[in-house]
Amino acid sequence: MSAVDLVRLVPQGVTVSALLTSPVATAVTGSRARRFAALAVLMLPVLLISVDNTVLSFALPTIARALDPSATTQLWIVDAYPLVLAGLLVVMGSIGDRIGRRRILVIGATGFALLSVAAAFATEAWMLVAARAVMGVFGAMLMPATLSIIRNVFVDAGERRMALAVWSTMFAAGNALGPLVGGVLLAHFHWGAVFLVAVPILVLMLVGVPFFVPESRDPAPGPVDVPSMLLSLGTLAPVAWAIKSLVHPEERGLAIAVLAVGVLCGVAFVRRQLRSRTPMLDLRLFRSTAFTGSVLMNMAAMFSLTGFLFFIAQHLQLVAGLDPFASGLVLVPGSVLTIVAGLVVVPIVARVAPRWVVAVSLTFSAAAYAMVSVLGHHASIVALAFAFVLLGIGIGASETVTNDLIISTAPAAKAGAASAVSETAYEIGAVLGTAVLGTILATAYRAHVVVPDELGGAAHTAAQETLGGAVSAAADLGGTAGQALLESARAAFDSGVTITGAVAAVLMLVAAAASVVMLKRD
Repeated sequence: MSAVDLVRLVPQGVTVSALLTSPVATAVTGSRARRFAALAVLMLPVLLISVDNTVLSFALPTIARALDPSATTQLWIVDAYPLVLAGLLVVMGSIGDRIGRRRILVIGATGFALLSVAAAFATEAWMLVAARAVMGVFGAMLMPATLSIIRNVFVDAGERRMALAVWSTMFAAGNALGPLVGGVLLAHFHWGAVFLVAVPILVLMLVGVPFFVPESRDPAPGPVDVPSMLLSLGTLAPVAWAIKSLVHPEERGLAIAVLAVGVLCGVAFVRRQLRSRTPMLDLRLFRSTAFTGSVLMNMAAMFSLTGFLFFIAQHLQLVAGLDPFASGLVLVPGSVLTIVAGLVVVPIVARVAPRWVVAVSLTFSAAAYAMVSVLGHHASIVALAFAFVLLGIGIGASETVTNDLIISTAPAAKAGAASAVSETAYEIGAVLGTAVLGTILATAYRAHVVVPDELGGAAHTAAQETLGGAVSAAADLGGTAGQALLESARAAFDSGVTITGAVAAVLMLVAAAASVVMLKRD
């Protein structure tokens, strides 16, 4: 689908220029209905981006069988998108503040739709990685724009808290629903359908934007600060990549060097912002311990969710033997309660201090991981579904509260940059969830799996590296040897899950304790 095709799908008489500059929605009206109509339109890219974060987890086993990537490439298929996204979020948030948040939202939606088509029809693993990386460029335009527009549309604190609750709930719910969406699509279509689903959603958004979403920008943005933009990218992208790679012994030296580059760029970025009269990112926001703590708790929640989905998707399909659709159904209760918790917490946080709400929420996530770790090989499908219920409650509640703290702290004129900070925390958390927990799991798997000597060459390497590779190799090998490999691989994988779950449970308890200290009123 080309850009011309997308344009043809908007209503007759509405041009691309109208999408970007139409006065239909350039001012916020006093109508509550219009404000919430704008919110409904903004939820479309939020739902899409959040589903995209996790739909790949359930599609990964199918993609692995189709494209036969190495273990490292398999992680890059997942991580390329959030790494690029994390590197560009602050830049795109600042650009949106300057050129108009609605304008950059439209540009991002169009580009994301086109790259989704490219990803869907990739024939090699490297092509999929490349498409995912470029999708990250356009995805970085979408998320800060939605949050910053909400900040400017909903000036009433009560309405804004509810709008942010809807935003947070949709984001968390989309992450949780991703596996179900993937399961439904994979049960009936080629794996590329998990990417093509973005196109109709984004087209619907492009139709609604000129009628309901108001334009907003920083009224005094100052000059375009290209050096700050480059330093921001030079900080976030290398640091995110280094964090992902430090856990691999063969990449550790390069990762340390890249991390050093990122840190140096970060120091230069901070110095430049502190000296500027019109900084791209107002670092004074971080003087607030509550703001900083909220950003870190956002990161912890996404770490928890993406890490859990990374291994449960493989367990349900490759160990328990469920098809993608049935695997998605297992997570429906948790997905529903993610939505419920995100909305129910709004009246609760009005009476209970946010730090206690977030601490309890993250403790729910810790309990989910502890349950998986303790049960280990004996974890039933029902038990895994219940663990995801606990996790979903924790994620839904904590994301609503921390997003409200982040956005309400920032001035409306700098909403794009502040929103980008929140989104950067999300995406770095997503990278860490798959990179750290995924690597711990892969290391434990490789240490325990026993590959038969008669299996040689690429098949031996694939079986040694990933559970998906072992399942494919076992099917080709057949007989007693194939069955032995399959049993060994499944046992090795679940041994890794036991270790990974214990590590994640401890990390979530640490985050819960930190939230009690950091989210106090300044």
